[in-house]
Amino acid sequence: MRLPRARPLRAAGHTLAVWARRPESAQALLAEGAVWCVTPAELAANCEVVISIITASADVEQLAFGPGGLVEGFAPGSIHVDMSTIAPGTARRLAVRYAGRGIAWLDAPVSGGGQGAIDATLALMVGGRADVLERVRPLFGCLGKTVVHMGEAGAGQVAKACNQMIMVSVIQAVAEAMRLAGAHGLDLAKVLEALQGGSAASRVLDV
Repeated sequence: MRLPRARPLRAAGHTLAVWARRPESAQALLAEGAVWCVTPAELAANCEVVISIITASADVEQLAFGPGGLVEGFAPGSIHVDMSTIAPGTARRLAVRYAGRGIAWLDAPVSGGGQGAIDATLALMVGGRADVLERVRPLFGCLGKTVVHMGEAGAGQVAKACNQMIMVSVIQAVAEAMRLAGAHGLDLAKVLEALQGGSAASRVLDV
């Protein structure tokens, strides 16, 4: 997800600096002209806006406030946009800690999957200050087609949790339906064709 989200920003003319926990994962971007930073602090010092996409709440907190973290390099007025899927409470806590240093925060998890990232058609669910969102809206426009301000910090993560609840339940239902059809000897391709043409049609069913 990181690679296809970074490329549209560079294609739009933005200078791209990168850091990764596994440096080898950034090689493709470096070959395309991105600047490598040795630490998150160095990354922050080279950027007005840092966009992070990592695994879990603890990882984001370490990236932001751990040794050599982003906070050590950010200038006042900088923005940390986190597109990871983390706990709403973590997002709120980081927003408060950053605010005390004059740094802005947005939690902006996305929906649309890997293909949506490649096609730049992601839906972004944004928590944080509205004025900060407006500052980065041109960047978001490079990444997705739907950008919705959900409310204060953490609200984007709540919206993402709602998205995941629906997605997981539909994925399970699709799996059970295909299992049922297969158990009765039906042609699954024909079952899919029929379902996609009726009220069971959905993005999950399509992919």
